[in-house]
Amino acid sequence: MNKRQEILFNQLETYRSEILEAIKDVNEKKAEFIPPGFNNNIRWNLGHIYLDQYLWIQAVTKEKADVPAGFHKWFGYGTSPSNFTSETPKLEELKILLQNQPNEIRNRFGDRLEEVFEATEMGMHTIEQVLIRTIFHEGMHLQVILNIKKFL
Repeated sequence: MNKRQEILFNQLETYRSEILEAIKDVNEKKAEFIPPGFNNNIRWNLGHIYLDQYLWIQAVTKEKADVPAGFHKWFGYGTSPSNFTSETPKLEELKILLQNQPNEIRNRFGDRLEEVFEATEMGMHTIEQVLIRTIFHEGMHLQVILNIKKFL
């Protein structure tokens, strides 16, 4: 792995740590709260961050993402906590999934970051490009989580 790729994974791990740090004082009840003017809660945002990263990698590689069953219907684009069921992962399970995800991506795709695939609808051709996009996306959801926390 070259220096640029190491920096990318360092950023992925650092930003993920920021998400986990932001929710360390959030309990299950707080994770369910939807403030006025918001569509989702903290738990939805966490599941969405996890799912989104794998979906974009899958969109580029055309390889099946190793996403737990139900994540698409609970955390996919356009879903909301109204889609949750008793099987929807709780806060602690999502924390563990999010904590492990950067290392899982590094182990599975770390040596393939520059491999060129057919472009996605956003013009991304590599896993490296996808990770840059998903880190940005994660930052947007971190801000949403921080805004929700202001209401708690």
